[in-house]
Amino acid sequence: MARIPDAFIDELLARTDIVEVIQPRVPLKRQGKEYSARCPFHDERSPSFTVSPTKQFYHCFGCGAHGTAISFLMNYDRLEFLDAVDELARRAGMEVPRDTQQRNANPDTLDIFKALDAAATFFQRQLATSERARAYLDQRGVGEAVRAQFAIGYAPDGFSALKDALGTDARRMNLLERAGLFSKNDRGHVYDKFRDRVMFPIHDRRGRVIAFGGRVLAAPADGRDAGPKYLNSPETALFHKGRELYGLWQVRQANPRIERLVVVEGYMDVVALFEHGVTVAVATLGTATTPDHAELLFRNAPDVYFCFDGDRAGRNAAWKAVESVLPRMRDGRQGFFLFLPEGEDPDSIVRKEGAEGFEARLREATPLSRFFFDTLSDGIALSTLDGKARLAERAKPLLAQIPDGAFGDLMQQRLTELTGVGARQAAPEPSAPIRRQGSRPLAPPRRSVVRGAIALLLQQPALALELQPPYHFVALRQPGIELLTELIALVHMRPAITIGALLEHFADREEGAALQKLASQSMPGDEAAWRTEFLDAIAQLDRQTLQQRVDELQEKQRGEGLDDADKAELRELLQRR
Repeated sequence: MARIPDAFIDELLARTDIVEVIQPRVPLKRQGKEYSARCPFHDERSPSFTVSPTKQFYHCFGCGAHGTAISFLMNYDRLEFLDAVDELARRAGMEVPRDTQQRNANPDTLDIFKALDAAATFFQRQLATSERARAYLDQRGVGEAVRAQFAIGYAPDGFSALKDALGTDARRMNLLERAGLFSKNDRGHVYDKFRDRVMFPIHDRRGRVIAFGGRVLAAPADGRDAGPKYLNSPETALFHKGRELYGLWQVRQANPRIERLVVVEGYMDVVALFEHGVTVAVATLGTATTPDHAELLFRNAPDVYFCFDGDRAGRNAAWKAVESVLPRMRDGRQGFFLFLPEGEDPDSIVRKEGAEGFEARLREATPLSRFFFDTLSDGIALSTLDGKARLAERAKPLLAQIPDGAFGDLMQQRLTELTGVGARQAAPEPSAPIRRQGSRPLAPPRRSVVRGAIALLLQQPALALELQPPYHFVALRQPGIELLTELIALVHMRPAITIGALLEHFADREEGAALQKLASQSMPGDEAAWRTEFLDAIAQLDRQTLQQRVDELQEKQRGEGLDDADKAELRELLQRR
């Protein structure tokens, strides 16, 4: 598998400000030259997550999470390496080499993506020729611009329109079937899954079509069953409905910075809100809000509004969202619930009241905290001790899922106000290290010369350019020599390499964690002092290498004896020493 060129990664990381990447996802607080926050990768009360804008990497002293902007997006947004590179390249106005992308992609998966894209193009062309489908979208107020923005199409009536157009051979038929575009009856006959439906392509986080949703136009005149109102693609290798959000790709394209997301239930709700200028709407795909949905929502926006019908079904759906959201309610995140009047949905509301009316309703949305306690208190007499005990019993296991922080503390405090129980005990202060009376504190371990040289390179990689081969110390039998030699050679091959790019090179290696830890440490002195210290360390390693060879020759002299060449070498080494 081909790799993306190192030079491209170096330039990408050099043009990326890691603080700008992390700040929208994790609120950072400036502390001197660096930024800190509570770690997004493990629950903690005190901030141990540090981001260095000068070194362009992050490190958590609590759980050990570390890396560059690329690895942060991979771990936080759950992106594959290529997806993370694509995301950063888009922000930096760079283009990932196409041939590299194609070589890195799984050929089989790539062919399925191509089949889905061909199907989306087919459906769009069919919409252009179907007066009935276009009339339906006209009636729903969906203009040409939004149709193009969402690549809306039409699947013709009949059982083989798509199959006849695209399934020209056995391999293409197999790809389309694996993409979820065909169905099969009991007799093994394959036919088009989507028929006489307005088609809504579902895009992944890189904008590729991974599935479809189809809305039936109307009941057929001949009385045939048109099937469900909405029909989604089945689960496939590329599509898992519990992990995807319809419209998220369009939201990210329309908004350089996403301050909030509005979660609605249907494709047409998303499209209608976009049509009226509310370009922050997404929809779950015919399923309740899952934990993966909740994580994806909050990774893209700090505020999330769940918009449901006001009936019992809508409130049940809202409660399922609460259960998925609570374990992800770190400080800085907010959840709200907007319940619409009976018989209304976001599509109808925004068409009646416009964007301003819908925005006004959002401003009146119920905060998650209030909905949580109102729902749990329903049917409980809080004026009685039994009622208060019952509320506490219901709330405690749910509140225990909230990450440590102000929000969790305030929710516990509210439970205490309502019931008199449930106050979270303050966490004990960490005890001081135990030291026997009269003993001296242990001195920090001395850093080896090799480790010191590596640490300096991780502060200023360009120091390696001060050295020219041959490097005498490569023959020294000490831990770390091979790594030091590799680091120096890497900098010579890529002279402009940054600290972040250097660490990225070792990200998947056994040495990666140790290098990250060294790089996160502050070094005393300035660049001039570092240069002197680095060159002194290399000179010391050279002297140790010379002494190592002298010892070898002297040991040989005491044993089997030296030949003329050995004697000449020993004399030269002793003179140099």
